[in-house]
Amino acid sequence: MIHPARRFAGKILMTAAALAVAPHGAPLHAAAPGGAPAAPGYADLADLADSARLVVLAEVRKAAPVEAERAPGVRLGWGRFYMEARTRTLIAGNAPLGEAIRYLADMPLDERGKPPPMKNRQVLLFARATQGQAGDLQLAAPDAQVPWDAGTETRLRAILAALVAPDAPKKVTGVREAIHVPGNLAGEGETQFFLDTADQSAAAITVQHRPDGPAAWGVSFSEVAAAADNAPQRDTLPWYRLACFLPGRLPADADLSGTPENKAQAQADYRLVLDQLGPCIRSRVYKAP
Repeated sequence: MIHPARRFAGKILMTAAALAVAPHGAPLHAAAPGGAPAAPGYADLADLADSARLVVLAEVRKAAPVEAERAPGVRLGWGRFYMEARTRTLIAGNAPLGEAIRYLADMPLDERGKPPPMKNRQVLLFARATQGQAGDLQLAAPDAQVPWDAGTETRLRAILAALVAPDAPKKVTGVREAIHVPGNLAGEGETQFFLDTADQSAAAITVQHRPDGPAAWGVSFSEVAAAADNAPQRDTLPWYRLACFLPGRLPADADLSGTPENKAQAQADYRLVLDQLGPCIRSRVYKAP
């Protein structure tokens, strides 16, 4: 009799290969001590929620290792596992799911080559699709199985609600144009950064300089000009769209300011925005597509 893990892994070998996506360039933390996955931060949850069509709260019933030859692209120090779980709640999505679900997931291994204990543990699953029999899930990324706790679920539900809000900021893909215009008084001026988005919707950052105070900035994800006093709070969707996807420096060909001095000011204002956004910290080792 063929072992269930081998049979299931064989059925979705191509899926497993597709999930072996490139890792983040250099995550700040790859795993917590002892081999357990690091607690997901805001950016980790937003990455997964934004790439998943289904989010499921489940309870693990079984985890069986998949043979190395059937597990392409697994990171060093990790293993791929055939998972059986019981559905607790469908948090997002509307695909039909039975009580029993099956999927492949990658998990870190300890110094003995063992994964974290998973039986009866509750997890959050981020899936791109169902496939084959009802209950067979294709995860959004190899590590798109996140240990559940009440705090993580609360943060996740807030992210999911923000993603489907009518005014949800769209994915930022780059900086299209930047221009600094000096004012009439010394120390006065305005810089605008017009952003590229995945759906070609409007998005812009405005930085204002006044003679009597520090520079202030804000962002708008609509045709309405950005007010220079609404910089997004950390760990919100607008913050995530900027902090995690703006390029690390202003592209030289995007700076349309008229003089070298104005170009230099636009560059300085871009650095100001990045500094005030702060770093986008990710703990996951795989990148969600």
